[in-house]
Amino acid sequence: MIELEGYGWRHAGRRAWAVRGLDLRIERGERVLLLGPSGAGKSTLLHALAGLLPQDSGEAEGTIRIAAGRAGTRPVPAVGIVFQDPQSQLVMSRAGDEVAFGLENLGRPPEQIWPRVDEVLDRVGFPYPRDRATDALSGGEQQRLVLAGALAPAPELLLLDEPTANLDPAGAALVRQALRDAVGADTTVVLVEHRIAEVLELVTRVVVLEPGGGVREDIPPHLLTGPLGAELAAAGVWVPGHPAAARRAAGPPGEVLLSTHDLRVRHLAYPDTTLYAGQALAVTGPNGSGKSTLALALGGLLAPASGEVRGPDGPPHRWRARTLAGRIGSVFQNPEQQFVTASVRDELALGGTPPGRIDELLTRLRLDHLAGANPFTLSGGEARRLSVATALAARPRLLILDEPTFGQDRRTWLELVDLLAGLRDDGHGIVTVTHDPDVVDTLADRVLRLEAAP
Repeated sequence: MIELEGYGWRHAGRRAWAVRGLDLRIERGERVLLLGPSGAGKSTLLHALAGLLPQDSGEAEGTIRIAAGRAGTRPVPAVGIVFQDPQSQLVMSRAGDEVAFGLENLGRPPEQIWPRVDEVLDRVGFPYPRDRATDALSGGEQQRLVLAGALAPAPELLLLDEPTANLDPAGAALVRQALRDAVGADTTVVLVEHRIAEVLELVTRVVVLEPGGGVREDIPPHLLTGPLGAELAAAGVWVPGHPAAARRAAGPPGEVLLSTHDLRVRHLAYPDTTLYAGQALAVTGPNGSGKSTLALALGGLLAPASGEVRGPDGPPHRWRARTLAGRIGSVFQNPEQQFVTASVRDELALGGTPPGRIDELLTRLRLDHLAGANPFTLSGGEARRLSVATALAARPRLLILDEPTFGQDRRTWLELVDLLAGLRDDGHGIVTVTHDPDVVDTLADRVLRLEAAP
């Protein structure tokens, strides 16, 4: 169904090719897990297969061919795609309309549309009725919704870019079950995912991309658990059975940096908590429990509806912007929401960061080769590391990070956790909002688990 010969793509304004020299053939009905280090071109390849790389946005070489095959289909097959950032593909204000949008554009009769909408919403475990506002959803709930929209037309080719990355374990299990149940035997699936152990049973083949050129490995799934798996893990590829060593605090916690009392934000109530210097707190809980909202309130970016967040000089949402940025560094769930300049280096230079500090952060977070790149052309993992770098630039005493390891390969994940552990041991306070159990097991000194909102 898919054939690439010497295929390559280079984003406009970039020297390096996102993917190059790619020779790959995928037959109809295959389910392919696409692996590779951060920046190897996995997301770029999915966008190419979906026809989402217009000629005026970069340079292509080689050939890419995709053929329809079901009886009665058009020459171009129906393609469904789920992006790394679900918010970027939401177009309607209500959940049911979002899922119906693709069916309506395909000209499906109205009497067929709404039963199909209800069916796929139920399959992905979407917890609300059709009229739920899409801008009221958490990141994980948005991810389930866009997956439902991609599944609704029963596409011939389904492209999934980390579809469970922002989901709690129960939600991720529902999505995997939805893929088992809702994807037909003749549907071709290409999947990018870091939760490798959980999806190996869903795929028939593993393709590992080599950064800068071609396919490194094209293997059956079971080979990831043998000697080849250890070799790939050393190269930065996520494979099962290679856990990280725990990085516990070097000493007891220090002074109080922030505390909350009877805190309510929007419609959500939170348990009292205290943030200490020299301690890493992990905030966990199901999608929709208010983890990201709590992170914004702790970071002084949302005012409480009632109760308070106590800082050394009153509530942080009342601090001057320069004071806030110097004391608390925040990393949002969607890194692109933090970018305002046209280059990676300029992003770090905002606020007068010294050049030496910029070079240090670029090197430490493996972004030095991208210093002149536009932040909006980075891969998901690279964008996440840049958002962490911008939060670190002012050397704040408290860091609040929402899904900081999203999109990282094994090598950059280990380096990022090591960086956060080192900051913690130097006396900084660390708060990580996460669905990544390895972050909790490796870094957290304390866990605050939020319950599902009523």
